[in-house]
Amino acid sequence: MRLRIIHDTRYLYAPAVEAAQHMAHLTPPHTRCQQRLDARLEISPAPVVLNETADVYRNVRAYFEIASAHDELLVRASSLVHTRPPEPAASQLPWEAVREQFVYHAGAQWHPAAEFIYPSAHVHPGPAFADYAAPSFTPGRPLIDAARELMRRVHGDFTYASLTTDVGTPAIEALEQRRGVCQDFSHVMLACLRSLGLPARYVSGYLLTQPPPGQTRLVGSDASHAWVSVFLPDLAAQAGGHGWYDLDPTNDRDGWSTPGEDFVRLAVGRDYADVSPMRGVIHGSGGHELRVGVTVEPCDAASLAEAAPI
Repeated sequence: MRLRIIHDTRYLYAPAVEAAQHMAHLTPPHTRCQQRLDARLEISPAPVVLNETADVYRNVRAYFEIASAHDELLVRASSLVHTRPPEPAASQLPWEAVREQFVYHAGAQWHPAAEFIYPSAHVHPGPAFADYAAPSFTPGRPLIDAARELMRRVHGDFTYASLTTDVGTPAIEALEQRRGVCQDFSHVMLACLRSLGLPARYVSGYLLTQPPPGQTRLVGSDASHAWVSVFLPDLAAQAGGHGWYDLDPTNDRDGWSTPGEDFVRLAVGRDYADVSPMRGVIHGSGGHELRVGVTVEPCDAASLAEAAPI
């Protein structure tokens, strides 16, 4: 599937900002199930510094500086990505065996996935999460089966309710209220998996949504998305280290390296704090208004059409 993504981030400042430095995770990477065909980052006002590097998790991040006063900032990320469905994943490792592989032993070789078993800014494992996960993680059950059931339980038990939480809402609060958005569902599932000693990471990206029958697709009506992935050592052994299995509790979708060909990955990290689309520091101004618009649409053209000027 060929997908075109336009992600607009607009800040309105009052009074004007004197200068600013920002970091953005807005460029899709090449992965096992997606190929980036084109990616552009347009910024107004024009930055005096703009560079792209890979972070510690190999995400593409852009750093830019604006040195002039401005009362509005618009960042448009345009991407063209070719995606494909996930391959079948035949994993039979019991979840306890995976947990044991990541228990610290003196002299043991460090594994990169081990970083994703510990607490992070928005994910604090604990007894409440372990208790919620327990019915899915029965003795000897393959991790992939247990994780799928946990995903389906979160999907069924939690109500998707926008505007009921924000970026600072603790995962324990979302667990208690059984409601939130995709970010909350993901943080809860991460806390459950890590509470059992299993490596799991946060994935940011996009999902192609379909308009109701008879209605046209609305520009800017989509949004950023989030899901999780759990590490399966036997899959990694089969495929040169590609052992991350993706699970989307918001939509009850899962697959090896992607939940489906209608998903586009942006970045991975310990939680939202590692991969927020935009963050930065501004000098001056007393307040701001944020407007975000995301459009994800099928694209049959061989190249990315010119985006509207910003």
